[in-house]
Amino acid sequence: MSKKVAEVGLDPNRWRALAVIAIAQLMVVLDASIVNIAIPSAQRDLHISAANRQWVVTAYTLAFGSLLLLGGRIADVVGRKKIFIVGLVGFAGASAIGGIASTQALLFAARGLQGVFGALLAPAALSLINVTFTLPKERAKAFGVYGAIAGGGAAIGLIMGGTLTQYASWRWCLGVNVPIALVAVAMALPWLHESHAEGENSYDIPGAVTVSLGLLSLVYGLSQAATKGWGKSSTYQYFVIAAVLIVLFFIIESRVKHPLLPVRVLAERNRGGSYLATLLIGSGLFTMFLFLSIYFQNVLGYSALKSGFAFLPFSVGVITFAGVASTLLPKVGARPLMLTGLLMATIGLFFLSRFTPHSSYLTAILPALIIMSTGLALVFIPSATTGLHGIGGRDSGVASAMINTSQQIGGSLGAALLNTVAVTASTSFAASHTSLGKALPAFAAVHGFSVAFRFGAIFLLLAAIIIALTINVGKHASDSAEGVVLH
Repeated sequence: MSKKVAEVGLDPNRWRALAVIAIAQLMVVLDASIVNIAIPSAQRDLHISAANRQWVVTAYTLAFGSLLLLGGRIADVVGRKKIFIVGLVGFAGASAIGGIASTQALLFAARGLQGVFGALLAPAALSLINVTFTLPKERAKAFGVYGAIAGGGAAIGLIMGGTLTQYASWRWCLGVNVPIALVAVAMALPWLHESHAEGENSYDIPGAVTVSLGLLSLVYGLSQAATKGWGKSSTYQYFVIAAVLIVLFFIIESRVKHPLLPVRVLAERNRGGSYLATLLIGSGLFTMFLFLSIYFQNVLGYSALKSGFAFLPFSVGVITFAGVASTLLPKVGARPLMLTGLLMATIGLFFLSRFTPHSSYLTAILPALIIMSTGLALVFIPSATTGLHGIGGRDSGVASAMINTSQQIGGSLGAALLNTVAVTASTSFAASHTSLGKALPAFAAVHGFSVAFRFGAIFLLLAAIIIALTINVGKHASDSAEGVVLH
């Protein structure tokens, strides 16, 4: 057997390696959905203000999204196995810090640190699949397993998050990552093989620093607007700093020899349109989970576990209709699917914005979740295809990473902006409806969420317009993405 393996050059531990990578992927996916369920409890325990609650989400997504491209480059140069293990250990350490955090600042810092190590872990994991599975048929199966975990892990996280929060503590929603990561490290050491990319060992550190600080300044400015109001001139200085840094980032990218994000990747209309639409989708989608989790637990009085189950139809809808999208894509093409899906998602989010403190889950929430999940399932797979349209081999990793990067950065900016919108709307509502008495806090909060959902729906509609104007690939565009490996 070993002689045969040697002859064909296959790694005898490749399926064990996949198990390790799958565990790591499950941990990262679980973390996002688990934390959403834990936010209301963490907010009460650590006395986190309404203006600052978005940092539980944005601290992670901002670090993860802005450093993902650099993380992929580091893994290629330093060694994918080495960086994979560093990512696991660092993610576990950051999770432990978050789990024992005694202040909101420490929790936010721990979430940001999770994002940093997640940005190392995720591209290393995908690269390891690519180099470990050399036969196309086996590689397809391996990526199928990886994709299934990405889809199903979110649903598992909702239930696990509810269970841990209700029967243990919200802190275990972070602490649970520690044993998972340690098990993965113990398996990775003997079963993963080291690999490196060929070529020059250089990093675009100036690009990574400018884009990270620029996005951080933008999110912080939005947070300041929620705290101090839009009338303070000091709020706008952060927007100016953000604009200068982001412009500087693109200047750097156009001039350095090995840019973090080659401008040519964005220049093709289908790819650029897909990334921009994905950013807007992330902006509208991430905040829905944040606000609905608070609505379920703080307004409707759901337990954490019941809240987890309340989100399940969304996850099930995405998983179910993703298969439908895969079947329809070569028959109808990317643009019709994406337009249909985005219009459905827009309608669903507008429908959701009509809820009240006394709404019924079955009539006001569930239909919106089903419409949105069905629509977004029709968007995700075609957007990955168009995001890789016509890409050359040397840029395949960057283009693949940009799909995830766009979503994460969109989520960061959307959570910051829409939380500011919600806080501002709630404050204005409360000031003009004092006659509601004890019911005022609930009505004010839900009014703020409702306004934010309408803004989110506008983001989704803008994404649809961008798709209509930029996507022009044919029905068989997915063929051009074959063999491209996501970073």
